Amino acid sequence: MSNSSFPNEFLLLPFADTHELQLLHFGLFLAIYLAALLGNGLILTVVACDHHLHTPMYFFLLNLALLDLGTITTTVPKAMANFLWDTRTISYAGCATQVFFFVVFVTEEFYLLTIMAYDRYVAICKPLHYGTIMDSRTCVNMAAATWGSTFLYAVLHTANTFSLPLCQGNALDQFFCEIPQILKLSCSDAYLREVGLLVVSVCLLFGCFVFLVLSYVQIFRAVLRIPSMQGRHKAFSTCLPHLAMVSLFISTAFFAYLKPPSMSSSSLNLLLAVLYSVVPPAVNPLIYSMRNQELKDAVWKVMTGGF
Repeated sequence: MSNSSFPNEFLLLPFADTHELQLLHFGLFLAIYLAALLGNGLILTVVACDHHLHTPMYFFLLNLALLDLGTITTTVPKAMANFLWDTRTISYAGCATQVFFFVVFVTEEFYLLTIMAYDRYVAICKPLHYGTIMDSRTCVNMAAATWGSTFLYAVLHTANTFSLPLCQGNALDQFFCEIPQILKLSCSDAYLREVGLLVVSVCLLFGCFVFLVLSYVQIFRAVLRIPSMQGRHKAFSTCLPHLAMVSLFISTAFFAYLKPPSMSSSSLNLLLAVLYSVVPPAVNPLIYSMRNQELKDAVWKVMTGGF
């Protein structure tokens, strides 16, 4: 196998043809990135500093903030550099690194959202057993298990993808390195092995999705049986932000990867990628704080030096 099967660099898909529009996109991405850093940084700070927030729900929210920072940092800074310098290139090693971390963070986010749904299910449907089921050791073990499994999963996917010879050029139809776009460049039947892994992954993620749906069916049935309006409001205030995040992330990610080839286009690929990889990390802090009075109070304490 010749070294030419493994290019030194890849060409990413530009957002626009003119440098002026590229600079406009740079400004937009910079604003989104700074919003994500500020919002998720505040959540990390308040959850770490306020002992009232040292509960399973906020422990998982802290993990989610870390994931959001990781996801947006994996893709956006390189895209901004390309916008600013009017380039399209990313090195082979840089592309592999981007794929690895993107798979880690996105997969872990999906698993974490599933765990968070289970946490809300236990809190609302089995409140008397919540302290026993969701103790601190269990929460740490669940988080560690998902982080470890996604790390191994990302190693497997990245090594398998970048072991494939490529003969369809080096231009990717996306603004960051993404496994399906790299597979399109493969000229070997070995790519079917990676496709098989992706199919298995989709099945596992679909199982998580079914679990999420069933959890929220039980949650809303239990909430509607709560006699007091205040009790229902408190339950909804912790569930609706999570449900909004799940809906945005899952719907755009599933459509991006499972849409029929006839609907595929460069502009649609860019839009979907932004919706599931760039927008959620920036809006998650806003979604989770809008209806959560405890979190809003803690953020206010941080901003006014109340700790």
